[in-house]
Amino acid sequence: MTYAIIETGGKQYRVQPGDTIEVEKLKVEPGATIDLERVLLLSDDDKVTIGQPTVPGVKVVADVEEHGRGEKITVLKYKRKIRYSVKQGHRQAFTRLTIKDIVTGEA
Repeated sequence: MTYAIIETGGKQYRVQPGDTIEVEKLKVEPGATIDLERVLLLSDDDKVTIGQPTVPGVKVVADVEEHGRGEKITVLKYKRKIRYSVKQGHRQAFTRLTIKDIVTGEA
């Protein structure tokens, strides 16, 4: 089982071919193919390669499925005794990716 740990949008994700993940919004059109080159760790069966900080020559190829916005969350600020309260909503934008392949320098 081959998997990789990638970094995008300041977050880390464990991916393997066939996975679908939601990452921070990327400036790529839906239907395009993107190469994620910040691979922090690569596991190929029982061989593990840890990058310092990234693994050289390895990239993850993914298809951009769609862009969207997540569930609405409510942000509430409140201070007692001084009649102060603010209610605000937020929806985080995301990009849904389908992982096609993990390309190493050996192939």
